[in-house]
Amino acid sequence: MSEAVIPQRPPVWRDLLALAKPSITLLVLITTTGGLWLAPGALSGTQLAATLLGTIIVVAAANALNCYLERDSDKLMSRTRDRPLPAGRLRPETALYFGLTLAAISLPVLTFGVNTTTGLLAATALVSYVCLYTPLKQVGPVALLVGSIPGAMPPLLGWSAVTGGVEWPGIVLFGIMFIWQIPHFLAIAIYREREYARAGIRTLPIVRGLQVTKWHAIGWSALLLPVSLALYPLGAAGALYFWVTLALGVGFLGFALAGLRAQSNESWSRSFFLYSLIYLTALFAMLVIDGAPLHAG
Repeated sequence: MSEAVIPQRPPVWRDLLALAKPSITLLVLITTTGGLWLAPGALSGTQLAATLLGTIIVVAAANALNCYLERDSDKLMSRTRDRPLPAGRLRPETALYFGLTLAAISLPVLTFGVNTTTGLLAATALVSYVCLYTPLKQVGPVALLVGSIPGAMPPLLGWSAVTGGVEWPGIVLFGIMFIWQIPHFLAIAIYREREYARAGIRTLPIVRGLQVTKWHAIGWSALLLPVSLALYPLGAAGALYFWVTLALGVGFLGFALAGLRAQSNESWSRSFFLYSLIYLTALFAMLVIDGAPLHAG
């Protein structure tokens, strides 16, 4: 008889990396870079490195602490039950100390290595994500609005790193990210509704129903259109950005409206979610391509 094969546990460093949620961290890095590129002025090599490194570490800290706080509810969802804590590969204390250590490193890096404004914005994002958004997910849909604040902070971090302040183009970048997250996560909440209900996470579809959720997605998608285009009259992006973003925004709204007649809510919400990722990637790509007028100024 052949001996049973015992699956090997992944190395600890890989589980610690999983706590940092690399895919989310990468998205944050991309949007932060958009703010860096668009802002007028320049950073020294040291400041640029401190901005990027500090942002990566503070996001990793927030994600690790989120994993610590949600370790019990994560056991109840298929997409999260194999994370290091619910799977039992790491002790909760390890995740807690890991997250706190990263936070203790990242905030001084951003405050003293970049500037005080950037450090303060990062601290606000970290505290609001861990101390407000995470526990509010068990309370009601208001968690999505609260959680969209730290989620919208990365491009503003990039902007403030260069300028040392918060001006209108940076605020518009914040607004784009804030608004975009709401239909993006509503789409997730629709096709993950059963899992969220089992985990006790009170999303909008669970609390208010599917039809109300779809109308919220439509409303926020409609609002995203003028806010995303506001960078053009502010002189932060050129005509190419305007027209491409207009087309992207009309497509975004069209996807939201299609939900009203969707034959399969799961299929529609998944497609809407995927388009939201394409939308954001294309928008920030256009900022790099056509954000030169302000960047050069």
